[in-house]
This record gives sequence, structure tokens and C-alpha cells, in this order.
Amino acid sequence: QKYLLAMASYSSLQVTIFLCIFFLSANANEVTVGGETGDWKIPSSSSFSFNEWADKSRFLLGDFLVFSYEPGKDSVLQVTRVAYEKCNTTSPKASYTDGNTKVKLDQPGPVYFISGTEGHCKKGQKLRLVVFVPHSSAFSPAPSPSDGPAVAPTSGAAKLTSFFGVVGLVLGFWAFF
Repeated sequence: QKYLLAMASYSSLQVTIFLCIFFLSANANEVTVGGETGDWKIPSSSSFSFNEWADKSRFLLGDFLVFSYEPGKDSVLQVTRVAYEKCNTTSPKASYTDGNTKVKLDQPGPVYFISGTEGHCKKGQKLRLVVFVPHSSAFSPAPSPSDGPAVAPTSGAAKLTSFFGVVGLVLGFWAFF
């Protein structure tokens, strides 16, 4: 009987761990850069800016940005703040050319992207955004002070993460007793 009880507790623990991982990873969103139009290209009018679009959105740690563009004719460069401001394409942090780029937002704070095609950045094909830390990730490192502060989100996704984190802890303790 002790063996069966131990196996039942072990199985409950495995299920609990799986559920916690599933629900915590389920919060990641895929966000198409530019919104519904979803094209990474020089803005067609002065009334549209990738930065204005980003300012109206909330990006959380673990989310994915999706850049759609024509491979071979454009690219996405992840750059520093200085390279972003100067449209400098010479030493990017990362470079993407596949036409359907997914970039995981894996650090809190500001993130910068520019087009790798000559002249596109200066014509407005650039993006800066701020990645926020969900409330349940209170022990994540803070962004670099030189890039500016990150503000904690108040979105429903962060509240959902906290809820499932608490449920996971309760189920974990239940499995041990």
C-alpha cells in the first residue's frame, strides 16, 4: 500500500508540474508587427509609424514578434539604442532574412529593430518597444538603467499567469500530502 501511495503522489506531482509549465507557457502571444496589415516595410504614409503602433500595444516577456516581409528584398535587424537612432546596420545584435521572422522577447526593457535594407530605416522602417515583466515574474532582472525603466503591466494576461501560478502551487502541495 505504501508503494501505491508513493506512486500516486509521484504521478500527481508529474501532472502538477506539467500543468504549471503548460499554463505558464500558454501566456506567450504572437504579435504581428504593424498590427492587422502585418507588413514590415517602409510606412506608406506619414500617418503610420511602427512606434505609434507599438506604443498602443503591451509586450510581455516571452511574447513573440512576427515580422512579415519579402525574403531577399528586406530584413530585420535587432540593434542597440544608438544603432536604432542612427539607423546603423553594421553591427546588429541579431539579423533575420527569412521573410517570416519570429523573435522571442526574452529580456525586459526596451528593444530596437530596424530594416537591414539601405535607406529603409531613415524612411521610418524601424521599431522600438518596451517589454514588460508579468506580475508573477517578480524576481526577473531589471532592464539596464541606460535604456530606461520598464513598468509592470496591468494586463489580464499577467493576472491569469498569477492565478495559474497559485493553482500550480496548491496542486503541488496537495500532491505531497
